[in-house]
Amino acid sequence: MSGELTSSVVVCPDPETPVLRTRAAVLAGRLQLPLAALPVAARLLVLAVTGERLELREGGVRRSRPIFVDFVSGDVVRGHRDVGLAGRLIARAIGFKGKPQVIVDATAGLGRDSRVMASLGCMVTAVERSPVLFALLADGLDRAGSGAEAGPALRGRLRLVEGDARSVLVRLAEDQRPDVVYIDPMFPPSGKQALARKEMRICRRVVGDDPDAGGLVRVAMQAARRRVVVKRWLRVPPLREDPDIVYRGKTIRYDVYLPGLAKPGTANA
Repeated sequence: MSGELTSSVVVCPDPETPVLRTRAAVLAGRLQLPLAALPVAARLLVLAVTGERLELREGGVRRSRPIFVDFVSGDVVRGHRDVGLAGRLIARAIGFKGKPQVIVDATAGLGRDSRVMASLGCMVTAVERSPVLFALLADGLDRAGSGAEAGPALRGRLRLVEGDARSVLVRLAEDQRPDVVYIDPMFPPSGKQALARKEMRICRRVVGDDPDAGGLVRVAMQAARRRVVVKRWLRVPPLREDPDIVYRGKTIRYDVYLPGLAKPGTANA
C-alpha cells in the first residue's frame, strides 16, 4: 500500500491500566506514533491496546465498531469445502485444484484473503508495508496460535512480512519464486461501493491510495511462476491491459495474468 499517513493515528491503552499503558508505550515507540489517552479528537484514528486484542477505531466516535484481525473465527478455517462463495471464487482465481500452492499476498491489508488461501492448504506469505496494518496482522496471528483448534494449523501455513512487496519480490531467489502473486490494491473511491465499507474508508485514512499498484503488477509478472491475480471492483478498468482470464463475482472480479502464456478466456462466478 501507499505511503503511511501516520499523523492521523495515535496509540491508546483501553482501559487505562499500568500493564496496558506499558504495552501501548512500547507499541507507540516501535511504530513512532504518539501515545495518548482516551478519548481523543474525532480527526484522529486510535490504535487501541486492549486486554484482548489490538484494535483500530475512529476517534471521537462513541461505541465505534473496532477494526481488528481475526484469522480463526468462522467456517473459513475448516477447509476448502467451507470457504464460502467468495473463497471459492478466490480458489478458482489462484488456480487451486486441491494441491497446495506457494502464494505471495502482496497487499495483505487485514489478511482476510490470505486467511482464505491458507485455509485451502496453501503456503501464504502475506506482505504489508503499512506499519499500522502490519501490527494488526501480527496481533491477529499471535492470537491464532493459542485460539481455536484450527488456529495453529492455519498459522503454520501463513507467514507475515513487513515491507514493500516490490522489494520483497525482487529479492526472491529462483527457488523461492511463488506459484501465485495475489494483489488486492486499495480500490479507488467509486460511488456507493467505496463509501459503504467503513473498513475501507478507515484503512484509506491510514495508508492512502495505491497509485503505484501498476508497478507492483509488473514486478509480480517477473516473480510468479504460474499466475498473477489482481482483485478489482467489477466495473473499474484493469491495472494491466488484456487479462488472460477474468473471474467475475457480483461486485468484484479477479483479473488473472499468466506469465508467458496465451489467453484461455473469461469465466463468471
